[in-house]
Amino acid sequence: MRSILVVVTRQIGDVLLTTPLIHAARRLWPDAAIDVLGFEGTLGMLDGNQDVREVIAAPARPGWRGSLRLTRRLWRRYDLALVAEASDRAHLIGALASRRRSGILPPEGGSNWWKRLLLDHVVTSAGDLGEVHVVQEKLALLAPWRAAQSPAARLVPPASEALPEALTSRLAPGYVVVHAPSMWPYKQWPIPHFRELVASLAQAGRQIVLTGGPAAGDRETVAAMQGAAPPEQLLDAGLLSLGQLAALLQGAALYIGPDTSVSHLAAACGVPTLAVFGPTNPQRWAPWPRLAQGQPVHFARRSTAQTMGNVTLMQAQLPCVPCGKAGCEDHRMSRTDCLPAISAAQVAAIAREILAGRR
Repeated sequence: MRSILVVVTRQIGDVLLTTPLIHAARRLWPDAAIDVLGFEGTLGMLDGNQDVREVIAAPARPGWRGSLRLTRRLWRRYDLALVAEASDRAHLIGALASRRRSGILPPEGGSNWWKRLLLDHVVTSAGDLGEVHVVQEKLALLAPWRAAQSPAARLVPPASEALPEALTSRLAPGYVVVHAPSMWPYKQWPIPHFRELVASLAQAGRQIVLTGGPAAGDRETVAAMQGAAPPEQLLDAGLLSLGQLAALLQGAALYIGPDTSVSHLAAACGVPTLAVFGPTNPQRWAPWPRLAQGQPVHFARRSTAQTMGNVTLMQAQLPCVPCGKAGCEDHRMSRTDCLPAISAAQVAAIAREILAGRR
């Protein structure tokens, strides 16, 4: 294979979870040109990635003119297309780009018949309640070419960038990074819980650094955390690039956050990561841990607290957890009863264990 296109048309966290596939392709074909196509605004996780020649940012709604431009740019340009998402659009892009395609299909769907006809190798997704992690699922796209015994999969974070001097001058050794915002309400651990957690960590002598993106919701959530601890122990990291965020995480003693892309990034950076999960199935979507060669990755479907490598994941002990839905009402703005059931005291206790090296 001299040229390969990886198609990952979802969110920024999904792009990061595709980096083990990209790296495995690089190991298989060291001299190949590997490009990655995704939506505009989602490809920052690939900044500085040495496995990638070029990133191709496609508009989410290109219109017919944009679609024509993309077709001209991609038409039969590649020896292989790895379609790492199950959507119709991702498969059509793969079909444009190459005559040889390996792709993921959803467990069921009316469009599966024509997608299957387009593929030389098919990986059927286990679905959100399946037991196969999405990283392993994406790696299965290389099954026809990949050796049975392959190196351990590892996420590749973006290249580190220098932090702002105004932030580095205030950081204390052993700081804890806390990411409170979630993109959707059904993944949001309650802000009062986060405030209680931050207060507990501060009382234990830790400095807490708050992170969040530029979106209005993120800024409001970070602002709502102010006053939870003394000012010298509670820092707002401000708006950081992904490379700066990686640098901040790599220097932390612990990261705590919800089911979000930053939690995946923290795990990829090797920092001890404590993730608070609600309805999402950890067997599919847990932050991918750093493990020794040959150690398998397999999370339990439900556990009050389970640890694998540098990742500890917490869930509520409710009979419906995990439901795999978008909250109790199954839409993005839904409430989620299982997240408030995880108390700040429970999370603080596990955090203390990790910080003391007992977990």
